[in-house]
Amino acid sequence: MCGVNKGQFRQSVGQVDDTLALAQQWLEQLHQTADHGGLAQASRELAQVTVLLGEARAKLEIAMGNGAATTDAVTIEAV
Repeated sequence: MCGVNKGQFRQSVGQVDDTLALAQQWLEQLHQTADHGGLAQASRELAQVTVLLGEARAKLEIAMGNGAATTDAVTIEAV
C-alpha cells in the first residue's frame, strides 16, 4: 500500500490546470490570428482545441471537488 498526500496531489492538479490555462490562452490568440488572417479551417480547429482544453480543465475541477480536496490522505492498495 502507498499513501497519497492530498495537499501535494491538489498542488500537482493545480499546476496541470495552470499549464492548460496558459495553453488555452495561447491557442485562443492563435485562433484569432488565424481568423483575422483568413485561415478559416485553422481557425475552426484551433477554436475546437480551445474548447476541449476548457472541458479538460472543468473535469479537473470536478475531480478535485469529488472528495479529493476534503481529506489529507488516502490509501491506495495495489491489487
